[in-house]
Amino acid sequence: MNLDPTDPRTAPRHEAGDLPVIEERELPPGRHQFHKERLMSQIHDDRLATANATASGPGKRNPFLRKVFLLPAATALAGALAVGVLVLTPGDPSGTRDDRATGPALTTRIGAVDAKGAPQLLDRISLAAAEADAPKPAAAGQYVYIESRSAGTHVRTDSGVSRLVSVPLHTRQAWKSPDGSDGWLIEPGNTAPEGITLAGPDEQGNDPKPHLGAPSHDYLATLPTDPDALLRKIYKETEGQGNGPDQQAFTTIGDLLGESWPSPRLTAALYRAAAKIPGVVTVDSATDAVGRQGVAVARLDETSGARTEWIFDRKTLTFLGERSVQVEGESGEDGLIKPGTVISTHAIVTRAFVDDMKVTP
Repeated sequence: MNLDPTDPRTAPRHEAGDLPVIEERELPPGRHQFHKERLMSQIHDDRLATANATASGPGKRNPFLRKVFLLPAATALAGALAVGVLVLTPGDPSGTRDDRATGPALTTRIGAVDAKGAPQLLDRISLAAAEADAPKPAAAGQYVYIESRSAGTHVRTDSGVSRLVSVPLHTRQAWKSPDGSDGWLIEPGNTAPEGITLAGPDEQGNDPKPHLGAPSHDYLATLPTDPDALLRKIYKETEGQGNGPDQQAFTTIGDLLGESWPSPRLTAALYRAAAKIPGVVTVDSATDAVGRQGVAVARLDETSGARTEWIFDRKTLTFLGERSVQVEGESGEDGLIKPGTVISTHAIVTRAFVDDMKVTP
């Protein structure tokens, strides 16, 4: 794999009158989680409003919920997060354009799959997770801090010419209040140096409520820890999203593992729930964003041909991170994303409670 943390191209960095020119630029990957949570909140609220309208009779649907946030938007979001998306913007006043996205495509060896090994491995991983030390409850005013290293490959189009480029390995820092009402994100090259807020109302002026697609730390404590009940909830609340119910369930669990800090008991339940999803396999070898090698639990998205891999330390079975690898067919503009391409890769470095935003452990 050419994603080497010792390579200067991918080394971690801690960076903090006339009409405007219309130029093409990528949607900054650093805002993916922000937009994803907002969009998933809209989808969640819209589906809930539709269900309430059905129960209450015609004419009861919330008029402030726009139809644009229904299934087509969710499907489009999945594709945008996977391979990048181009948008037209008047200049770049925020300074968030990542001009570092010029490197060659990140590639890796495609690991061998064991179609029957997932239940046994996930059972071992679940047992190891259940025995981990539980985080101490957050003190008043504290934030959940998650630091990771990320990189990725996507199609970039300039002046009508498309090519495959990579974003070098970089540090991503996120702070969130336990109730989810406040937060901050710093990701060099993808946000302004000072970062962006993860707080604020949605397009209708409503405060988003935590849910599976955008959980808060407090919300995680309300989830069932019985694997069957947990999986039923995931299928029910993600119905109609993504590329099929099984793939979306796997994606949702992966997001909960990597973008939040579940308790040991909930983490164990998430692994046992994942073992019940059809199509989940093991991969003999996978490397995370900072070069740590391990074994993976994975699932192939048959629509895109990309395989999502959760990477674990071989000895301790600790969750290291996640990556998405193209393994079948070609995707992206002009089919530029070919098998062996690492579409995205994320490695968890630190999770802790801190006393304020922009404060690190």
